[in-house]
Amino acid sequence: MAVVGKKFPNLSVNAMNDLGDTFKINVLEEAQKNNKKVVLFWYPKDFTFVCPTELHAFQAALGEFEKRNTMVIGASCDTAEVHFAWLNTDKDNGGIEGVTYPLIADSNRNLASTLGILDITNEEYDEETGVVTVEGDNVTYRATYLIDEEGTVFHEGINHMPLGRNVNEYLRLIDAYTHVQEKGEVCPANWEEGKEAMTADRKGVAEYLATHAN
Repeated sequence: MAVVGKKFPNLSVNAMNDLGDTFKINVLEEAQKNNKKVVLFWYPKDFTFVCPTELHAFQAALGEFEKRNTMVIGASCDTAEVHFAWLNTDKDNGGIEGVTYPLIADSNRNLASTLGILDITNEEYDEETGVVTVEGDNVTYRATYLIDEEGTVFHEGINHMPLGRNVNEYLRLIDAYTHVQEKGEVCPANWEEGKEAMTADRKGVAEYLATHAN
């Protein structure tokens, strides 16, 4: 289910921070009340392989996101207690010690189900027993959402389990969207901060293509 151009779902879910505090977080409200953009990234499981590399990569870029008035929130379907155990495991043992942004613990899968990002296939209902079975681990794919200050999603993307994300691409997308917000121009292919954008009309695209043929 695509949510680009729509408000992010208005749901409060459990989360954990590096201090061991469990609390409720509502991503839509976080964006709106703090007047900040949000990058929300989902990963399949704690204590796995690609996942810690991504969490550390987002942590390493945290200052860059903060410069852009953007909050970082991680998320999986693990419990808050499992998150805290992983936060207390050092890098040498595959842990995420040092990660300081909040981690959503969507263990009841309310938010992941609403977003439609769970690894579930071939759901079957046995009429005789009333049992529903599914294939898949019922955990999330590597879904990423960029949300603006009004709570509107301006980017979403989903990677399959083995494919780690490029954190710099989300910084680029935030820069591009901020440029659109502030300048009223649109950002062409491969645009980066400092490069020329274009006006959203026939003259604008003609002038841009005339000087950027390659």
